[in-house]
Amino acid sequence: MTERTARLAGSAVVASFGLIAVLLSERSPATAGLAGAALAMVLLGTALLPMGDALLAAGMVSAGALLTVVCHSQPSNLGWFGICALAAWAGYVLPARLAALVTALGVLGFVGQWLVLADEPGWGAWIAGTVFSGGATILARRQRQLLEQLREAQAGLAQRAAAEERNRIAHELHDVIGHALTVSLLHITSARLALAEDPAEAGDALEQAERLAQQSLADVRAVVGLMKDPTASAPLPGVDEIDSLVESFRGAGTSIEYDVTGDLSRLTATEGLTVYRILQEALTNVARHAPGSPATVHLNVDDGQIRVQIDSSGRPGRPSTGGAGLTSMRERAEALGGRLSAGPLGNGWRVEAVLPA
Repeated sequence: MTERTARLAGSAVVASFGLIAVLLSERSPATAGLAGAALAMVLLGTALLPMGDALLAAGMVSAGALLTVVCHSQPSNLGWFGICALAAWAGYVLPARLAALVTALGVLGFVGQWLVLADEPGWGAWIAGTVFSGGATILARRQRQLLEQLREAQAGLAQRAAAEERNRIAHELHDVIGHALTVSLLHITSARLALAEDPAEAGDALEQAERLAQQSLADVRAVVGLMKDPTASAPLPGVDEIDSLVESFRGAGTSIEYDVTGDLSRLTATEGLTVYRILQEALTNVARHAPGSPATVHLNVDDGQIRVQIDSSGRPGRPSTGGAGLTSMRERAEALGGRLSAGPLGNGWRVEAVLPA
């Protein structure tokens, strides 16, 4: 229900009870009529005029006072239901403090009547009805607000999850395509250089490029499949594929010294994927930005941590600052609670990641 609809409905309900109060009133016709007319004007203003919460609460209190004038000393007058309706209306549309104030003033009005007419037993029922009407709607408003906040929070979480998933898929596509293109270009370059002197070597290089392109295409299809159906599963590389990864770069002409300390089988699938992707991106950067430079890879699993270190002996020919590759590696490391550093070291370049195991 919109605010305008609530105002119209609340004013109409209270006005209906006001009419009943005038018809059943024992006051003089002039007094009841004037108070009823004033009540109608106040309710018309609350229904149609733009006003803030404080002014609306003042209008409700004024309406309650006019109802009291019409129904004075008559606990049997059904117009008193208008006070209960005012309390319920206040609880529905006003902040809790203002709604409680409107309800409390209505209760005080009944208490005053009861003190003056102590022999009338009906005032206690009107007090209970007003307290119940105001209290119930104040609680209902609070629950409604909590529900709206919960929905907003859920929507925010859903958007954040979708953004994180898109980011993850973008990193996967970047790593797969970047590695495939870099190594394929190295094979194609080798084939071009060897075409005139050693056609067989050129053919082998082209065969390797073709194989890598087919594998990369399958990987891309798998990642795109995850975008279409997030519940689908696709095999992801891990520690078992690290040797093949290193060999693919060696086969493309990059000299790599690779050694492992510790038991890689201890790594979980997530840890293995992270190590694989960091190695893949770091070696791709070596091949892309410092072609011909030898690289050294140290992988150590010990003392509750995983250390991945990739050194290249030549400075990058085209250094990249803040690129997607470095960002991807750093985010992967930090997602596991680790850290990653990358930068020049002596005459070369070092990428080092330390992950908890």
